Amino acid sequence: MFEEVKALLAKQLKLKDDSIIKPDSKIKADLGADSIDILQLLMTLEEEKGIVIPDEELATFTVVQDIVDYLEKQK
Repeated sequence: MFEEVKALLAKQLKLKDDSIIKPDSKIKADLGADSIDILQLLMTLEEEKGIVIPDEELATFTVVQDIVDYLEKQK
């Protein structure tokens, strides 16, 4: 699941080198994502996975692993 989230983040953020994306990478501080980037990423995940990510959950995602953990719980 991490590799899938990593690939989506790299594409969304237009990162040439996805090796900087680690499970403990801070989505905003380390990867430079803004609120719009995060929202678009989560909309893509919702479409692909057929799930809905509540706004309350969205507010708790600070590192990449937070997204991975949430998605794994939805399986």
